[in-house]
Amino acid sequence: MRLTEPAPAKLNLALHVRGKLPDGRHALETVFAFCTDGDILTAEAAKHSLYVCETGGEFAEDIGSDNVVRAAYFAMQEHAQTDLGVAFTLDKRLPVASGIGGGSADAAAALRLLTRLWGIDPIFATEVAPGLGSDVPACLLSMTARGTEAGDRLELFQGPPISGAPVLLVNPRVPLSTAKVFSAWDGVDRGPLGDWRQGRNDLEAPARTLVPEIGQILDWLGRQDGANFVRMSGSGATCFALFDTEAQRDAAASACPSEWWHLATFLR
Repeated sequence: MRLTEPAPAKLNLALHVRGKLPDGRHALETVFAFCTDGDILTAEAAKHSLYVCETGGEFAEDIGSDNVVRAAYFAMQEHAQTDLGVAFTLDKRLPVASGIGGGSADAAAALRLLTRLWGIDPIFATEVAPGLGSDVPACLLSMTARGTEAGDRLELFQGPPISGAPVLLVNPRVPLSTAKVFSAWDGVDRGPLGDWRQGRNDLEAPARTLVPEIGQILDWLGRQDGANFVRMSGSGATCFALFDTEAQRDAAASACPSEWWHLATFLR
């Protein structure tokens, strides 16, 4: 049996950094949204305790053997107390270290696949997810949600529907370390998150000091016809714009500078 799961790109429509939690992680208020496109993960049963993960796609060479999919497998195997194996194939279409949750989405897809492949209680996936990364619970849900604490305490989004909105993602092809961006944050609490359209991304300023191309992308997106909302996602360096129409988004995608990676998609 061969199973397939999408690992959709994650966007932070807003990201407010409010300080530090007692465990040392940053206290966040964010709104997660997900795209209809991203990485693709497939799985087949394998011999007992055998783990295999083959990679393909544009960014396959950027994935090491010790990755979050592997971590998800061993964490789930231990938590479920099973010796079942798995053979994964990862089609890596999203750039790594890019602020759109590629690794977290891959881990979440692995948890969903293992639940189905092994026929185990789905609660195991929700219990394992937080230990794999703060964004993994949101990626496991893959629905528009508000995240608090470290981003891993979730409530379903309450507000006007955004599903189906045309969106263009743009990345300068420069990996950006989340840890370095948080280290460069100035520590100032600029207030709580209300309406995400009136919010901000508190990591944009430190990210721009590390990767100046982010500013160029944001400026370029803001000049595109029909772009009604422009922001950097997560810790960068991917930026995105929501568009009034699909045609306007496609026109912007066609005009995107060739040195930048881009993805024309929709919000789920």
